[in-house]
Amino acid sequence: MAEELNELQTLRHSASHVMAQAVKRLFPQVKLAIGPAIDTGFYYDFDTDKPFTREDLDAIESEMKKIAKENLKIERFELPRAEALELMKDEPYKIELINELPEDSVISFYKQGEFTDLCAGPHVKYTSKVKAYKLLSATGAYWRGDEHRQMLTRIYGTAFTNKADLEAHLEQLEEAKKRDHNKLGRDLELFTTVDIIGQGLPVMLPKGARIIQLLQRWVEDEEQKRGWQLTKTPLMAKSDLYKLSGHWDHYKDGMFVLGDEEKDDEVFALRPMTCPFQYQAFLNRGRSYRDLPMRLNETSTLFRNEASGEMHGLIRVRQFTISEGHLMCTPEQLEDEFRGCLELTTYMLKTLGLYEDVSYRFSQWDPSDREKYIGTEEQWDEAQSKMKNILDDLGIDYKIGIGEAAFYGPKLDIQIKNVHGKEDTLITIQIDQMLAEKFGMEYTDRDGKKKNPYIIHRTSIGCYERTLALLIEKYAGAFPTWLAPVQLKFLPIADRHLDYVYDVKKKLADSGIIRVEVDDRSEKLGYKLREAQLEKVPYMIVVGDKDIENGTVSVRSRKKGDMGSMKIDEFIKMIVDEVESKAR
Repeated sequence: MAEELNELQTLRHSASHVMAQAVKRLFPQVKLAIGPAIDTGFYYDFDTDKPFTREDLDAIESEMKKIAKENLKIERFELPRAEALELMKDEPYKIELINELPEDSVISFYKQGEFTDLCAGPHVKYTSKVKAYKLLSATGAYWRGDEHRQMLTRIYGTAFTNKADLEAHLEQLEEAKKRDHNKLGRDLELFTTVDIIGQGLPVMLPKGARIIQLLQRWVEDEEQKRGWQLTKTPLMAKSDLYKLSGHWDHYKDGMFVLGDEEKDDEVFALRPMTCPFQYQAFLNRGRSYRDLPMRLNETSTLFRNEASGEMHGLIRVRQFTISEGHLMCTPEQLEDEFRGCLELTTYMLKTLGLYEDVSYRFSQWDPSDREKYIGTEEQWDEAQSKMKNILDDLGIDYKIGIGEAAFYGPKLDIQIKNVHGKEDTLITIQIDQMLAEKFGMEYTDRDGKKKNPYIIHRTSIGCYERTLALLIEKYAGAFPTWLAPVQLKFLPIADRHLDYVYDVKKKLADSGIIRVEVDDRSEKLGYKLREAQLEKVPYMIVVGDKDIENGTVSVRSRKKGDMGSMKIDEFIKMIVDEVESKAR
């Protein structure tokens, strides 16, 4: 499998070079940046006067076909630094890359016909091997991912060893487009964004707001059952708080700062996380071992100054709401409490239908980048050793992410991919033995000595906006009945049926089924049915003369189709059972 993957990556890397060669033939003035293979294909960044259109991509594809037919040999050669710089003198981005290489490094190039590129390889031997490919899109990308550098144009493509695999992948991409939350969420009127408000600041429309409300109530109720105590803390604080926690030194660039440190006596910042605020509930009075574990949860609105190029729909935003919690415990309680946090997240993910899609990452510090972290090497070794033992005891199958830890401690990241294959962190559970000492958090142990508690930072469902995005994509907008913003829609055949419909609607409301709409427009039944189906309503209730005579409703299910006539009480019981069980 690894050999197949390496072969595919090599092919895709070669495809990026063939694409770059085609671009240079058609647009000689374009400057080359970088063009790696990635998990889903390849890309190449270009400095160009204007963005590439779809017509440009089609022309580049045609030129790539010509290059493949020419069957050019792809040859590697090496040059000393001075000659390498001379060869690339007209390519400023390549010059920058060469100048960053160590003095004694081998500077390698690959040549195919008239085209030469700075590259470490490897590549296929001939351009004719690149034959099953597709250029997918062109978008903006900052050079080296730095928003202060030049904006380049990035062409994304994909390539496979045969046309059948390519076609299967393209079909998968089309299905992903249909499920893309950024489009589907707008089509279903769940959320919108407005330029005058700002990027990364979505507006939740009534249906989307209802889903998030349902999720929040469910999460808070479930956390309460498991011994978590609700807090509500401010959305901002003085810089002093963040300086004490370390966020000012390690996270200030990601914060929205209110005021000028040089001019103002007090400078505030919107909170990027809740931990230093919730600690104040622990510090409110003296604590003993009898108070532990103390589990504090909060539905927290947070603010992070994400780079404009990083934001996407509801996946990555500048203001978001999260199911955040902090748990103070003794060393002896640490493993059981960590297990409890993981059991809570597992329950949430299984209920939502997302559990089978996740993977786990044990995020550790990078000892070679000491400025990024607080604490000593001994403290990090101890925290990571404890976390490794816990994860191994719980049988968690994880990969290791060096440099992915929080600045104050290691964490378990629960990762999930969106429909386009981009992986993001959905939920984190972190172990922290450093911030308690910084904040003077102590408890009196059985031996009468003052000790610092361990802190577990955790989310139970993660960021609600990101979770909603994943649910839109998971269900293609057809949410389970308990989460559907409109659970059922009445479709009376004629105006004379309206009184009966509203009587039934009241009975449903009395039974707890409250998200009901009546389509009382003077439209044909077929039209009403099609609209309800497009809105992905779980149940459509047709009401006619026979229903009134028999005290029934005619039920059409989104999943099962026509379910026939049902007595009202029978129908109510069916819906209530489905909602209460959170059936998927």
